[in-house]
Amino acid sequence: MSQLEDHPLRYKLANELHARPFPTLDAPCRAAYLAIKQPKDAAARDRELDRAHLINLLDRFGAPHPQPGATHWFGEIGKYRLKWESHTEFVTYTLFDTGVADRPFDAATFNVFPEDWLAEAPGARITSALIRVEMQNGAGGVGEKLSEWFVPESLAASHVLDDAAIIAGDFRIDPAGHMRFAVFVRPEAGGRRIGRIVQRLCEIETYKSMSMLGLARVRELGPRMGEIDGELTRLMGQMGGATASADETLTGLLQISSELENMLAQTSFRFGATGAYEVLVNDRINVLREVRFEGRQTFGEFMKRRFDPAMRTVKSAEGRLGAMAERAMRAGNLLRTRVDVERSAQNQSLLESMDRRADLQLRLQRTVEGLSVVAISYYAVNLAIYLLGPVGEGLNVSSLVLTAIVTPLVIAIVWWLVQRIRKSVE
Repeated sequence: MSQLEDHPLRYKLANELHARPFPTLDAPCRAAYLAIKQPKDAAARDRELDRAHLINLLDRFGAPHPQPGATHWFGEIGKYRLKWESHTEFVTYTLFDTGVADRPFDAATFNVFPEDWLAEAPGARITSALIRVEMQNGAGGVGEKLSEWFVPESLAASHVLDDAAIIAGDFRIDPAGHMRFAVFVRPEAGGRRIGRIVQRLCEIETYKSMSMLGLARVRELGPRMGEIDGELTRLMGQMGGATASADETLTGLLQISSELENMLAQTSFRFGATGAYEVLVNDRINVLREVRFEGRQTFGEFMKRRFDPAMRTVKSAEGRLGAMAERAMRAGNLLRTRVDVERSAQNQSLLESMDRRADLQLRLQRTVEGLSVVAISYYAVNLAIYLLGPVGEGLNVSSLVLTAIVTPLVIAIVWWLVQRIRKSVE
């Protein structure tokens, strides 16, 4: 019995589901998170530069290298554990250490990343975060710590995963340049659950930051979109009047259509990515199964108040840009039809004028033919009389009689010859 052949990608696709396992963490512990993105064309970047940058860091600690073409790596560097992941537009580094710093959210945790190594990163920091994980017995004392560590106005805190932990963060950048998140876990929370919570916090922060790039793009395009909208309205108003020629209006509409299509092409990826990242942010928050902590806003409520309006702005701008492109296209089609009708009328008038000129030319041609017959006949008659004069004298025929005989005959011959020539030409 022959063995069933596997699809070439079967094992690769199956292993992809298990390629990025959650870390296993024991409280108390801390994490330092870093996401790096190239400012432009990040999706088309050279990913070998990302892997080379990772290998540079691993070599400083004598750690093993990732497999060629790998998109993730997890292992020990010195006394720390490092998780590296390569995504569509960015790469992330998550550093785990046991215990917590004496000073909450001590920026010295990031010192494991050498300054010269950070300076050589193939991109720029899109976000970074410090995560502090503590053990908690009940909720006592947690509220006081949150008030001390975070800005109360933007603080979000909640019980998550069936009260297995309390998470908190204010989504503000601290003086050291990092976001801050705190996790207070119950003793019964396992290491895998703690790892999932920390991973979800990192993902929420990263996808939120990536989503906000769409808002920055909208603000960049906003003034020009307003100018184009006004110009498009003005040109459409001219279509029903006589203030400008149809050709000039059509040229303006085509220029606007071209610019709008160019803007759509340049923003389609960013707007599409923004929508995808927004879904991921909400999904990561939903899987935490939040319950309000001490009356404070949850992560989901924070996003509804601060994040969702930004995403609606991006969607509105995307819809407006598409609507403007469709308006310009419809107006261009209508005006092009109007121009075609006007040109058809002009062509009809031109054809009628050409018909009249052709009729005049035909009449002139016939007149010239008649005159040609007369002129040729005149000279032919004179020539015939000159040649037949001696014959007429020998027969006692007077010149007057000879002229009367020769003239009709010559005219008939010339007329016949002219008709033959015209028919041969036609």
